[in-house]
Amino acid sequence: MRAFRRSGNFSRLLTATSTPHSRSVSTATASTPKALTSVLIANRGEIALRVGRTASEYGIKTTTLYTDPDAKSQHALSSPYALNLGDPSAYLDGGRIIKIAKQQGCEGIHPGYGFLSENPVFARECTEAGLIFIGPPWEAIEAMGSKSKSKEIMTAAGVPCIPGYHGENQDPEYLKDQAAKIGYPVLLKAVKGGGGKGMRIVNNPEEFFDQLNSAKSEARNSFGDEVMLVEKYITTPRHIEVQVFADKHGNCVALGERDCSIQRRHQKILEESPAPNLNEEVRQDLWEKARAAALAVNYEGAGTVEFIFDNDTGEFFFMEMNTRLQVEHPVTEMVTGEDLVRWQLIVAEGGRLPLTQKEIEERMATKGHAIEARIYAENPDMNFMPDSGKLLHLRTPKSTESVRIDAGFIAGDEVSSHYDPMIAKLIVSGPTREAAIQKLRAALEEYEVAGPITNIEFIKRMCVSPDFISGAVETGYIEKHRPELFPNEPLSPEVFAQAALGLFIESASKSPFNPFSGAVTASAGFGPSYQAREFNLINIPADGKEGESLSVKVQQVSPQQYDVTINDHTYRSISASLSPSTATLTSFYPHTRLSTTFIRDEDRLTLFQQGRQYRLRMVMPKWAEKALGVKDVTHSVLAPMPCKVLRVEVSEGGAVKEGQPLVVIESMKMETVIRSPKDGVVERVVHGVGDICKAGTPLVEFKEEET
Repeated sequence: MRAFRRSGNFSRLLTATSTPHSRSVSTATASTPKALTSVLIANRGEIALRVGRTASEYGIKTTTLYTDPDAKSQHALSSPYALNLGDPSAYLDGGRIIKIAKQQGCEGIHPGYGFLSENPVFARECTEAGLIFIGPPWEAIEAMGSKSKSKEIMTAAGVPCIPGYHGENQDPEYLKDQAAKIGYPVLLKAVKGGGGKGMRIVNNPEEFFDQLNSAKSEARNSFGDEVMLVEKYITTPRHIEVQVFADKHGNCVALGERDCSIQRRHQKILEESPAPNLNEEVRQDLWEKARAAALAVNYEGAGTVEFIFDNDTGEFFFMEMNTRLQVEHPVTEMVTGEDLVRWQLIVAEGGRLPLTQKEIEERMATKGHAIEARIYAENPDMNFMPDSGKLLHLRTPKSTESVRIDAGFIAGDEVSSHYDPMIAKLIVSGPTREAAIQKLRAALEEYEVAGPITNIEFIKRMCVSPDFISGAVETGYIEKHRPELFPNEPLSPEVFAQAALGLFIESASKSPFNPFSGAVTASAGFGPSYQAREFNLINIPADGKEGESLSVKVQQVSPQQYDVTINDHTYRSISASLSPSTATLTSFYPHTRLSTTFIRDEDRLTLFQQGRQYRLRMVMPKWAEKALGVKDVTHSVLAPMPCKVLRVEVSEGGAVKEGQPLVVIESMKMETVIRSPKDGVVERVVHGVGDICKAGTPLVEFKEEET
């Protein structure tokens, strides 16, 4: 049987009689277990809550940190020991965080994921301050944090790496020459990157410099470093990663693999375990190479070794190692039945791993399949552009043994533009992959979020996409399946009818007029309740285009009875009632009963009906807009979200073509290029570099080009 042992700075495979999850280590270096009693959580959101739950379960006191935007967040309220760091960027102030930990009498710091979790300087300073860093040794973080250095280590350890240039020469012309030698398409990646930032695909030499400048700019803003590497871009890749764990006593195990191929902007949306349609021999080889990667850097704690799998050849290559707990770790917890945060605490305390490799595989054989969906505040129809704002309404599926929700928000909370827009993670399991997908779809149909736009409707469509169901996944799946994932579906008349009924009954509840005794009635305009009222409603398409507009008339004919007219069709004697406590509108049409969640935010309406979400807006008739002097903003390009202006690409008086870049903005650490919707001439640049803009703020005003 093969075993992993260390030799110098690298590991090598040797034939031995020990188990495949062990490594040699002297008894002098193995720490004596010592229970942690107090931990500071140097993170925010759902991971801070997640770590706090496990720590509290084992009697460990937790201290949480928050910033001004997070002052009323759930993680800030989760512990009686909570301290305000102030500035939104203060989660990155390692020195201050260490000082607070010492002042609070904490023995260790759990970095969560993101922020300082993969910062070797912070990890080293924790150790030097006498604190336990609940993660790997800083040397391992440093070695794997550099994409170029990590590939050198992996090559020496016998882990296959993708062809590419990882050198120090960063001259753009030299990098372009290297790309030509590798062969297009190539992938540009920031050496210190992560989360899909600082990455660009280059398909031909003509676009190389533009993509290089864009990748470097994003890398500088995200990581403070613009050093790039160039790699061969595999055209039909899968993203498969292996969860590894190592302790201080020579044990190193793989807790299965996760397929994370469904991505947008190189960032994951869906993760599942085990990976579908994977040959068992390849699976075991992946696990073996992942353990070799961990041992090559004397690893301890939780880590994820990420591979690119070539669907065309069946080969896989090392991509990078995330030296922390991953966002998608609950998928592995579902298929192993283990609490990985508890494992982190055990390793940090100097204990041994709870299970051997054999025991892990025996457990996985009985746990079936698990899938995680990341619920983001973002607009899939606008290239997954992040969104932010108050969660006006939030209703989640019921948690069970096979349905789990890890969330950092509740209704009324604010999704801030300062941080990642993830609202929650929905994790389901089933005896088979097909059963898990079916359960995921059912749970998503119960998930209701009003306020920021979310990706929930998009994930529902993924769940019924035939190729996804069959397991034919790759990282380019979304683009290749765009027609079925972004359909243009007209709204049924009943959606508009329910919206109008909700508005009518809501208005009635606030009216002093009540000609129908004993029932809630509606006022109509400036007259008594029994008159008809007309509502002008427009569908708000997610892609930002002009939506379908309808005029709906509602006439109350008796207590809780209404006639609703849309175009030339009238639904007669509809029985309807609106429950304020649950925001549920229940209507009995001649042909069906509809139960609709009705949420209003000024002139905007959000409806949840039969497992789908609809967004509408009340609009003013054109004659009323003219009478009231409403400003026409059709020739303004508006900020799609709260943002900071990074660059202005046009000047006043200049001609622009449709699709031409106008302004580059940054929100949630992501750069977005705002392009001209049509040909025209720039009349005014409203906001310049460095300006902070609210959503809906005009950025550039222009007039259409005269013909």
